[in-house]
Amino acid sequence: MRLFDWKFARSGLATLLAGVLASAAPAQACTNILMIAADGTPVYGRTLEYALQTPSDVVVVPRNYAFVGTRPANMPAPKWNTRYAFVGVMSFGQPFVSDGMNEKGLAGGALYFPDFVGYTPVAQADPNTALAPWEFLSWVLSNFATVAEVKEALNKAVIVDLPAPIVNFTLPFHFPIHDATGASIVIEPVDGKLKVYDNPMGVLTNSPTFDWHLNNIRNYVKLSPVAADPLKIGGKTFEPFGQGSGLLGIPGDPTPPSRFIRALGYVASAKQLPDGPQTVRLVEHIMNNFDIPVGFINSAAKGGELEYTQWTSVADLRAKKYYIKSYQDQVLRMVDLTSFDLDAKTLQVAPFKPNPLPSALQFVKP
Repeated sequence: MRLFDWKFARSGLATLLAGVLASAAPAQACTNILMIAADGTPVYGRTLEYALQTPSDVVVVPRNYAFVGTRPANMPAPKWNTRYAFVGVMSFGQPFVSDGMNEKGLAGGALYFPDFVGYTPVAQADPNTALAPWEFLSWVLSNFATVAEVKEALNKAVIVDLPAPIVNFTLPFHFPIHDATGASIVIEPVDGKLKVYDNPMGVLTNSPTFDWHLNNIRNYVKLSPVAADPLKIGGKTFEPFGQGSGLLGIPGDPTPPSRFIRALGYVASAKQLPDGPQTVRLVEHIMNNFDIPVGFINSAAKGGELEYTQWTSVADLRAKKYYIKSYQDQVLRMVDLTSFDLDAKTLQVAPFKPNPLPSALQFVKP
Protein backbone atom coordinates (compact mmCIF):
# COMPACT_ATOMS: atom_id res chain seq x y z
CA MET A 1 0.00 0.00 0.00
CA ARG A 2 0.99 3.59 -0.44
CA LEU A 3 0.69 6.71 1.67
CA PHE A 4 0.95 10.17 0.10
CA ASP A 5 2.12 8.22 -3.01
CA TRP A 6 5.30 7.29 -1.14
CA LYS A 7 6.36 3.73 -0.38
CA PHE A 8 6.19 2.70 3.23
CA ALA A 9 9.35 2.14 5.19
CA ARG A 10 10.17 1.51 8.80
CA SER A 11 11.90 4.60 10.15
CA GLY A 12 14.85 4.77 12.51
CA LEU A 13 12.67 5.49 15.53
CA ALA A 14 15.36 6.10 18.10
CA THR A 15 17.24 8.46 15.78
CA LEU A 16 14.11 10.41 14.97
CA LEU A 17 13.20 10.64 18.64
CA ALA A 18 16.50 12.31 19.39
CA GLY A 19 16.11 14.70 16.47
CA VAL A 20 12.56 15.70 17.31
CA LEU A 21 13.11 16.43 20.96
CA ALA A 22 16.50 18.03 20.56
CA SER A 23 15.26 20.52 17.96
CA ALA A 24 11.65 21.19 18.90
CA ALA A 25 10.52 24.16 20.91
CA PRO A 26 7.14 23.98 22.63
CA ALA A 27 4.07 24.24 20.40
CA GLN A 28 1.97 27.05 21.80
CA ALA A 29 -0.37 28.12 19.01
CA CYS A 30 -2.38 25.01 18.09
CA THR A 31 -5.98 25.52 16.93
CA ASN A 32 -8.69 22.83 16.75
CA ILE A 33 -12.19 22.95 15.22
CA LEU A 34 -15.02 20.58 14.28
CA MET A 35 -17.56 21.22 11.51
CA ILE A 36 -20.69 19.12 10.83
CA ALA A 37 -21.89 18.60 7.25
CA ALA A 38 -25.61 18.63 6.42
CA ASP A 39 -25.59 14.83 6.19
CA GLY A 40 -24.18 14.66 9.74
CA THR A 41 -20.54 13.98 8.82
CA PRO A 42 -18.14 15.52 11.37
CA VAL A 43 -14.89 16.95 9.95
CA TYR A 44 -12.04 17.79 12.30
CA GLY A 45 -9.26 20.31 11.64
CA ARG A 46 -6.15 21.22 13.56
CA THR A 47 -2.85 23.11 13.24
CA LEU A 48 0.41 22.40 15.03
CA GLU A 49 3.09 25.01 15.67
CA TYR A 50 6.75 24.76 16.62
CA ALA A 51 9.57 27.29 16.67
CA LEU A 52 11.97 25.04 14.78
CA GLN A 53 11.39 22.74 11.85
CA THR A 54 10.54 19.31 13.24
CA PRO A 55 10.60 16.09 11.20
CA SER A 56 7.32 14.18 11.39
CA ASP A 57 6.18 10.75 10.32
CA VAL A 58 2.64 9.71 9.49
CA VAL A 59 1.92 6.27 10.94
CA VAL A 60 -0.84 3.68 10.64
CA VAL A 61 -0.95 1.55 13.79
CA PRO A 62 -2.73 -1.82 13.33
CA ARG A 63 -5.03 -3.64 15.71
CA ASN A 64 -3.38 -5.65 18.48
CA TYR A 65 -0.19 -3.59 18.34
CA ALA A 66 1.70 -3.87 21.65
CA PHE A 67 2.32 -0.52 23.31
CA VAL A 68 4.84 -0.12 26.12
CA GLY A 69 4.86 3.12 28.05
CA THR A 70 7.76 5.05 29.52
CA ARG A 71 8.70 5.04 33.17
CA PRO A 72 11.63 6.01 35.41
CA ALA A 73 14.24 3.32 35.98
CA ASN A 74 13.20 0.35 38.12
CA MET A 75 9.47 1.09 37.75
CA PRO A 76 7.03 -1.08 35.77
CA ALA A 77 5.66 0.49 32.59
CA PRO A 78 2.04 0.40 31.39
CA LYS A 79 1.35 -2.03 28.56
CA TRP A 80 -1.67 -2.42 26.31
CA ASN A 81 -2.61 -3.74 22.89
CA THR A 82 -4.59 -1.68 20.41
CA ARG A 83 -8.23 -2.59 20.09
CA TYR A 84 -8.71 -0.21 17.16
CA ALA A 85 -6.29 0.71 14.39
CA PHE A 86 -5.51 4.39 13.94
CA VAL A 87 -3.61 6.87 11.78
CA GLY A 88 -1.76 9.88 13.11
CA VAL A 89 1.35 12.03 13.27
CA MET A 90 4.19 10.56 15.29
CA SER A 91 5.39 12.91 17.99
CA PHE A 92 8.40 11.16 19.46
CA GLY A 93 9.69 8.77 16.87
CA GLN A 94 7.44 6.06 18.27
CA PRO A 95 3.74 5.46 17.46
CA PHE A 96 2.70 7.85 20.24
CA VAL A 97 0.87 10.45 18.18
CA SER A 98 0.16 14.13 18.74
CA ASP A 99 -2.84 14.00 16.40
CA GLY A 100 -4.88 11.22 14.82
CA MET A 101 -8.07 9.31 14.03
CA ASN A 102 -9.02 5.66 14.57
CA GLU A 103 -11.04 3.18 12.50
CA LYS A 104 -14.24 4.08 14.38
CA GLY A 105 -13.94 7.77 13.61
CA LEU A 106 -12.69 8.84 17.04
CA ALA A 107 -10.19 11.68 16.57
CA GLY A 108 -8.26 14.17 18.62
CA GLY A 109 -5.01 15.93 19.36
CA ALA A 110 -2.55 16.94 22.04
CA LEU A 111 -2.58 20.76 22.27
CA TYR A 112 -0.10 22.75 24.32
CA PHE A 113 -1.49 23.85 27.71
CA PRO A 114 1.26 25.73 29.59
CA ASP A 115 0.95 27.28 33.05
CA PHE A 116 -2.37 25.59 33.83
CA VAL A 117 -1.62 21.88 33.48
CA GLY A 118 -1.32 19.83 36.67
CA TYR A 119 -0.45 16.15 36.33
CA THR A 120 -0.48 13.50 39.06
CA PRO A 121 2.92 12.96 40.71
CA VAL A 122 4.48 9.68 39.55
CA ALA A 123 4.79 8.38 43.11
CA GLN A 124 1.04 8.74 43.67
CA ALA A 125 -0.08 6.75 40.62
CA ASP A 126 -0.25 3.07 39.76
CA PRO A 127 2.81 2.60 37.50
CA ASN A 128 1.09 -0.24 35.65
CA THR A 129 -1.70 1.94 34.32
CA ALA A 130 -0.73 5.62 34.63
CA LEU A 131 0.19 7.28 31.33
CA ALA A 132 2.82 9.85 30.39
CA PRO A 133 1.43 13.00 28.72
CA TRP A 134 2.66 12.02 25.23
CA GLU A 135 1.14 8.52 25.57
CA PHE A 136 -2.39 9.56 26.50
CA LEU A 137 -3.79 10.34 23.04
CA SER A 138 -2.52 7.05 21.58
CA TRP A 139 -4.14 5.21 24.49
CA VAL A 140 -7.46 6.93 23.74
CA LEU A 141 -7.38 6.29 20.00
CA SER A 142 -6.32 2.66 20.39
CA ASN A 143 -8.96 1.73 22.96
CA PHE A 144 -12.22 3.61 22.37
CA ALA A 145 -14.81 4.11 19.64
CA THR A 146 -16.85 7.05 20.97
CA VAL A 147 -16.59 10.10 23.17
CA ALA A 148 -19.02 8.45 25.60
CA GLU A 149 -16.63 5.49 26.02
CA VAL A 150 -13.73 7.84 26.65
CA LYS A 151 -15.65 9.77 29.31
CA GLU A 152 -16.54 6.55 31.12
CA ALA A 153 -12.94 5.29 31.07
CA LEU A 154 -11.49 8.54 32.40
CA ASN A 155 -12.71 7.70 35.91
CA LYS A 156 -9.75 5.34 36.19
CA ALA A 157 -7.26 7.14 33.94
CA VAL A 158 -4.26 9.07 35.25
CA ILE A 159 -1.64 11.20 33.50
CA VAL A 160 1.60 11.49 35.45
CA ASP A 161 4.12 14.29 35.69
CA LEU A 162 6.90 12.60 33.74
CA PRO A 163 9.62 14.46 31.82
CA ALA A 164 9.89 13.53 28.17
CA PRO A 165 13.08 11.70 27.17
CA ILE A 166 16.11 13.77 26.15
CA VAL A 167 14.58 17.23 26.70
CA ASN A 168 13.95 16.33 30.35
CA PHE A 169 10.88 18.49 30.91
CA THR A 170 7.21 17.61 31.18
CA LEU A 171 5.13 18.40 28.12
CA PRO A 172 1.93 20.28 29.13
CA PHE A 173 -1.06 19.06 27.11
CA HIS A 174 -4.82 19.18 27.03
CA PHE A 175 -6.87 17.13 24.59
CA PRO A 176 -9.84 17.81 22.30
CA ILE A 177 -11.61 14.53 21.41
CA HIS A 178 -14.33 14.13 18.73
CA ASP A 179 -16.25 11.13 17.37
CA ALA A 180 -18.21 10.10 14.29
CA THR A 181 -21.52 11.15 15.88
CA GLY A 182 -20.28 14.74 16.17
CA ALA A 183 -19.81 14.59 19.95
CA SER A 184 -16.85 16.52 21.40
CA ILE A 185 -15.14 16.83 24.75
CA VAL A 186 -12.08 18.58 26.16
CA ILE A 187 -9.86 16.73 28.66
CA GLU A 188 -7.64 18.90 30.86
CA PRO A 189 -5.23 17.62 33.53
CA VAL A 190 -5.55 20.15 36.36
CA ASP A 191 -4.51 19.71 40.01
CA GLY A 192 -3.77 16.04 39.46
CA LYS A 193 -7.23 15.25 38.09
CA LEU A 194 -8.67 14.94 34.60
CA LYS A 195 -11.33 17.58 34.11
CA VAL A 196 -13.76 16.77 31.31
CA TYR A 197 -15.91 19.34 29.52
CA ASP A 198 -18.57 18.74 26.92
CA ASN A 199 -17.68 20.89 23.92
CA PRO A 200 -20.70 21.37 21.63
CA MET A 201 -18.83 24.08 19.71
CA GLY A 202 -15.93 21.75 18.86
CA VAL A 203 -13.35 24.55 19.26
CA LEU A 204 -10.15 24.55 21.33
CA THR A 205 -6.86 26.44 21.36
CA ASN A 206 -4.41 26.63 24.28
CA SER A 207 -4.27 28.23 27.73
CA PRO A 208 -6.13 29.26 29.84
CA THR A 209 -8.53 26.49 30.82
CA PHE A 210 -11.54 25.63 28.67
CA ASP A 211 -14.06 27.05 31.17
CA TRP A 212 -12.18 30.38 31.03
CA HIS A 213 -12.55 30.43 27.24
CA LEU A 214 -16.29 29.79 27.62
CA ASN A 215 -16.63 32.77 29.93
CA ASN A 216 -14.59 34.92 27.56
CA ILE A 217 -17.20 34.39 24.81
CA ARG A 218 -19.45 36.75 26.80
CA ASN A 219 -17.15 39.62 25.75
CA TYR A 220 -18.12 39.03 22.10
CA VAL A 221 -21.88 38.47 22.15
CA LYS A 222 -22.49 41.32 19.69
CA LEU A 223 -20.32 39.83 16.94
CA SER A 224 -22.27 38.68 13.91
CA PRO A 225 -21.56 37.65 10.29
CA VAL A 226 -24.47 39.89 9.31
CA ALA A 227 -23.49 43.43 8.32
CA ALA A 228 -24.28 46.12 10.89
CA ASP A 229 -26.99 48.68 10.25
CA PRO A 230 -25.91 52.28 9.58
CA LEU A 231 -25.46 54.42 12.67
CA LYS A 232 -27.69 57.51 12.92
CA ILE A 233 -26.64 60.34 15.24
CA GLY A 234 -27.96 63.89 15.28
CA GLY A 235 -29.66 63.50 11.95
CA LYS A 236 -26.50 62.24 10.28
CA THR A 237 -26.07 58.68 8.98
CA PHE A 238 -22.77 56.80 9.15
CA GLU A 239 -22.40 53.83 6.81
CA PRO A 240 -19.82 51.09 7.48
CA PHE A 241 -16.74 50.85 5.27
CA GLY A 242 -17.45 47.88 3.02
CA GLN A 243 -18.51 44.41 4.06
CA GLY A 244 -17.87 42.60 7.34
CA SER A 245 -19.07 45.32 9.69
CA GLY A 246 -20.85 42.77 11.87
CA LEU A 247 -17.46 41.32 12.75
CA LEU A 248 -15.88 44.59 13.84
CA GLY A 249 -13.93 43.86 17.00
CA ILE A 250 -13.18 40.19 16.35
CA PRO A 251 -9.59 39.61 17.58
CA GLY A 252 -6.97 38.98 14.93
CA ASP A 253 -3.83 38.36 16.99
CA PRO A 254 -2.38 34.83 17.46
CA THR A 255 -2.85 34.52 21.23
CA PRO A 256 -4.91 31.49 22.35
CA PRO A 257 -7.91 33.54 23.62
CA SER A 258 -8.08 35.49 20.37
CA ARG A 259 -7.74 32.40 18.20
CA PHE A 260 -10.47 30.68 20.20
CA ILE A 261 -12.94 33.50 19.51
CA ARG A 262 -11.93 33.72 15.86
CA ALA A 263 -12.25 29.94 15.39
CA LEU A 264 -15.63 30.01 17.08
CA GLY A 265 -16.71 32.79 14.73
CA TYR A 266 -15.82 30.72 11.68
CA VAL A 267 -17.48 27.56 12.99
CA ALA A 268 -20.66 29.40 13.96
CA SER A 269 -20.98 31.37 10.73
CA ALA A 270 -19.60 29.15 7.94
CA LYS A 271 -22.26 27.87 5.56
CA GLN A 272 -23.05 24.22 6.22
CA LEU A 273 -22.18 22.08 3.21
CA PRO A 274 -23.91 18.88 2.07
CA ASP A 275 -21.34 16.18 2.80
CA GLY A 276 -17.93 15.18 4.12
CA PRO A 277 -15.77 15.83 1.03
CA GLN A 278 -17.10 19.37 0.62
CA THR A 279 -16.75 20.01 4.35
CA VAL A 280 -13.12 18.85 4.23
CA ARG A 281 -12.45 21.72 1.83
CA LEU A 282 -14.42 24.10 4.03
CA VAL A 283 -12.37 23.12 7.09
CA GLU A 284 -9.17 23.48 5.09
CA HIS A 285 -10.13 27.06 4.18
CA ILE A 286 -11.00 27.86 7.79
CA MET A 287 -7.71 26.43 9.08
CA ASN A 288 -5.81 28.55 6.54
CA ASN A 289 -6.80 31.53 8.68
CA PHE A 290 -4.77 30.09 11.55
CA ASP A 291 -1.66 29.41 9.51
CA ILE A 292 1.25 31.26 11.16
CA PRO A 293 4.09 32.24 8.80
CA VAL A 294 7.71 32.35 9.91
CA GLY A 295 8.40 35.66 11.65
CA PHE A 296 4.85 36.55 12.66
CA ILE A 297 5.56 35.25 16.19
CA ASN A 298 9.04 36.07 17.49
CA SER A 299 9.88 34.83 20.99
CA ALA A 300 12.53 37.40 21.82
CA ALA A 301 12.77 36.09 25.38
CA LYS A 302 13.77 32.69 23.97
CA GLY A 303 16.52 33.88 21.71
CA GLY A 304 14.35 34.97 18.81
CA GLU A 305 12.57 31.67 18.18
CA LEU A 306 10.16 31.99 15.25
CA GLU A 307 7.12 29.86 15.97
CA TYR A 308 5.18 28.84 12.87
CA THR A 309 2.65 26.30 11.62
CA GLN A 310 4.45 23.02 10.97
CA TRP A 311 1.44 21.17 9.60
CA THR A 312 -2.33 21.22 9.35
CA SER A 313 -4.50 18.11 9.55
CA VAL A 314 -8.12 17.54 8.49
CA ALA A 315 -10.11 14.34 9.11
CA ASP A 316 -13.43 13.06 7.76
CA LEU A 317 -14.64 11.04 10.74
CA ARG A 318 -17.21 9.00 8.80
CA ALA A 319 -15.21 8.20 5.67
CA LYS A 320 -12.12 7.53 7.89
CA LYS A 321 -9.97 9.72 5.67
CA TYR A 322 -7.12 11.69 7.23
CA TYR A 323 -5.52 14.61 5.39
CA ILE A 324 -2.37 16.57 6.13
CA LYS A 325 -0.31 19.37 4.61
CA SER A 326 2.93 21.02 5.67
CA TYR A 327 4.32 24.54 5.76
CA GLN A 328 6.51 23.72 2.76
CA ASP A 329 3.78 21.93 0.81
CA GLN A 330 0.27 23.36 0.98
CA VAL A 331 -1.39 20.45 -0.81
CA LEU A 332 -3.57 18.15 1.29
CA ARG A 333 -2.31 14.54 1.18
CA MET A 334 -4.81 11.81 2.08
CA VAL A 335 -4.64 8.60 4.08
CA ASP A 336 -7.68 6.36 3.56
CA LEU A 337 -7.64 4.25 6.71
CA THR A 338 -10.17 1.81 5.26
CA SER A 339 -7.71 0.86 2.48
CA PHE A 340 -5.20 -0.65 4.92
CA ASP A 341 -4.90 -4.13 6.35
CA LEU A 342 -5.86 -3.13 9.88
CA ASP A 343 -4.75 -6.53 11.20
CA ALA A 344 -1.23 -6.16 9.82
CA LYS A 345 1.66 -7.24 12.03
CA THR A 346 3.79 -4.14 11.52
CA LEU A 347 3.45 -0.38 11.52
CA GLN A 348 3.01 1.44 8.23
CA VAL A 349 5.18 4.57 8.34
CA ALA A 350 5.75 7.40 5.87
CA PRO A 351 8.14 10.31 6.47
CA PHE A 352 6.19 13.51 5.92
CA LYS A 353 8.59 15.18 3.50
CA PRO A 354 7.90 18.55 1.86
CA ASN A 355 7.63 18.71 -1.91
CA PRO A 356 9.35 21.45 -3.93
CA LEU A 357 7.30 24.14 -5.60
CA PRO A 358 5.20 22.67 -8.41
CA SER A 359 6.21 23.12 -12.01
CA ALA A 360 4.56 25.69 -14.26
CA LEU A 361 1.08 25.15 -15.63
CA GLN A 362 0.97 23.53 -19.05
CA PHE A 363 -1.24 25.52 -21.44
CA VAL A 364 -2.99 23.96 -24.41
CA LYS A 365 -4.60 25.62 -27.37
CA PRO A 366 -8.42 25.79 -27.22
